[in-house]
Amino acid sequence: MKQIALINHGCAKNLVDSELMLGKLVQEGYKITLDDTKSDIVIVNTCSFIHDAEKESVQSIFEMIKAGKKVIITGCLAQKYKKELQELIPEASAFLGTSEIDKITDVIKNLNKNTSFYDVNDKPTYVYPENIERQQITMGASSYIKIADGCDFQCGYCVIPQLRGAYRSRKIENIVKEAKELANKGVNEIVLIAQDTTSYGKDIYKKPSLKELLIELNKIENISWIRIMYTYPSLLDDELLKTINKLNKVVKYIDIPLQHVSKHMLELMARPVLDNKELIKRIRKYIPNAAIRTTFIVGYPGETEEDFNELCNFITKMKLDRVGVFEFSREKNTKAYSLKPQIPAKIKKQRRKKLMELQQSVSKEINNKLIGKKIDCIVEAISQTGEVIARTYKDAPEVDGLIYIDTTTPVTPGDIITVKVTGAVEYDLIAKF
Repeated sequence: MKQIALINHGCAKNLVDSELMLGKLVQEGYKITLDDTKSDIVIVNTCSFIHDAEKESVQSIFEMIKAGKKVIITGCLAQKYKKELQELIPEASAFLGTSEIDKITDVIKNLNKNTSFYDVNDKPTYVYPENIERQQITMGASSYIKIADGCDFQCGYCVIPQLRGAYRSRKIENIVKEAKELANKGVNEIVLIAQDTTSYGKDIYKKPSLKELLIELNKIENISWIRIMYTYPSLLDDELLKTINKLNKVVKYIDIPLQHVSKHMLELMARPVLDNKELIKRIRKYIPNAAIRTTFIVGYPGETEEDFNELCNFITKMKLDRVGVFEFSREKNTKAYSLKPQIPAKIKKQRRKKLMELQQSVSKEINNKLIGKKIDCIVEAISQTGEVIARTYKDAPEVDGLIYIDTTTPVTPGDIITVKVTGAVEYDLIAKF
């Protein structure tokens, strides 16, 4: 039986799709590898959220074609460009859209035919393949669980609804079953992901049901931490905040992509026009020790100096724990593509740089206040020199900071330990255990 290689691009949600494809292949008896030199068949699971992500995906595709591999293009790039991509890259052996990942074994079986395999639905409808056990690429202390996919919002800059289709939730019992299986494999932190986790359940239970899901997950004995990503500002209601605060295993970490704070910009972006200062105060009221993470977009068409200054003042005043900043990426088939005036690239870069510098100062200030205090963290790895590398409850995997721990006490990846902070830099901490 042939060995199949996979290269994954994009977000955590894409990673889960890659793991599902690998799981399907293993079910069918194929061997898999993440080393593309060890197979003549390579799946490239692509990202198409912004232009830079597309460039990375395309680079991988052409590198593999140049190396003489049979290349299978899956995911968002195949979905976004459909037949166009087939014409642009005729050398590729197959194209699978975002809602066809469970057909990966059909693709492999058809590889020896003279024509390329093409299955990209014009209107994707992502249904999580519950019959497949994920073959995990990253096994460690933490693991992602995709609780839903697709999106019903129509934000002005975003192509996700076109790439993923309408919002579709998984059943609570299926998510709980997967969480228990991960716990039995040694996972101690589960990270809940979706395009928008706060809409969870609205399609199958006729109302947002993230609260009910969290209550069930909190009952799993050998899971210590439950982390929620990608909450939507207008759906983060008081009841959900109270539930997060009450459940002992749900980490007090709110990831809430605000994208902007100016009323003018939120309207242009087709985002909820909220008083985001009041929202942050409300989160802190119901979850007193909440770590708050957000992302902002700078350089969106029509963003004035006044709009940008409002964003700068927000960052300085509200002192959020974690902030990511993206330059606006102009994507075809979005409302923002034809909006005017488009902001020059130079100004976008300047605005991002300024915002990141402001947040860097805020982050250093927050971290300095932790010196001398105790904080819970999850062990990620032990370096060759014996230094323990961990994350605090304030830090999500891959996107946030780390804490470096000096200790003579033996620890294992996945352990939850309480350490004393002894030092701080802009994004990371130093501690003793």
